Amino acid sequence: MKNIIIITGGAGFVGSNLINYFLEKTKYKIISIDNYSSGTKKNHVINQKVIYKNAHTKDINLTLNKYKKRIKTIFHFGEFSRIYQSFLHMNECIQSNTIGTNAVFDFCLKNKIKLIYSATSASLGNKGKDKNLSPYAFTKSKNLEFLENLKNWFNFKYEVIFFYNVYGPNQISKGKMATVIGIFEECFLNKKPLTVVRPGSQSRRFTHINDTIEICIKAWKKNKCQYYSISNKKSYSIKQVAKLFGSNIKYVPSRKGERYASALSSMSLHNKVNRNFGKIALKDYISDFIKKHSNKSKNFW
Repeated sequence: MKNIIIITGGAGFVGSNLINYFLEKTKYKIISIDNYSSGTKKNHVINQKVIYKNAHTKDINLTLNKYKKRIKTIFHFGEFSRIYQSFLHMNECIQSNTIGTNAVFDFCLKNKIKLIYSATSASLGNKGKDKNLSPYAFTKSKNLEFLENLKNWFNFKYEVIFFYNVYGPNQISKGKMATVIGIFEECFLNKKPLTVVRPGSQSRRFTHINDTIEICIKAWKKNKCQYYSISNKKSYSIKQVAKLFGSNIKYVPSRKGERYASALSSMSLHNKVNRNFGKIALKDYISDFIKKHSNKSKNFW
């Protein structure tokens, strides 16, 4: 009986929220694989149906060998996932996104396990030309090409979800892997100016984690080898987002690999992207966040 769901990156932002969904809505047992490079034990859910494995995806065969006949699906969300940092830690990026991901693909293929793979909007920008803008975007775009070939060569079963600047509970707010919204919230709470990378006009389609998880489940229930995107219809510049917090802004120099738009158009994919739009508005989320913490910061600025 296939009653196990694997979530790589299960101690991370999206993975931990996905685990919560499966525990609340299904009877599946969950195994998380995470090397804790950005994930944290603070995101662990104390539940007898969840097992947390401290392991790298490149060792997935060894880690999951005894469970392989019981695994229904692998959600592969445990990759290196930051653009600028991929220049500083390129080997770590390749170890995770190329070697580790290849091992995940191979494990799924050999054991006839369905794969749900998280792609990135970073490889869609500028009509697909941004796929070589950074080591991160390059590795992710190559993985999509590889999946297309696996489907054609071996009838490999998978669904792909394009994430767009996800934010919400359990997001990373400190360190090199922190998200934009997480950084802004941390600065706000600590009464510090919000740091904006120049020029500040870079636009993003920020998507709440609840909307993201909803599409993950939608893709999981399908069997079409299809691409899905989940974003918000409204895009914001980074400077506009900072202003929603009503805080002072501190500009920092532009960075290598910086994207200036968050694309909704597709790359040269054989499959058409099934576009989905989130219901939760960023401005409402930030407004609620400010109200929640107003007692701590009402006299600030």
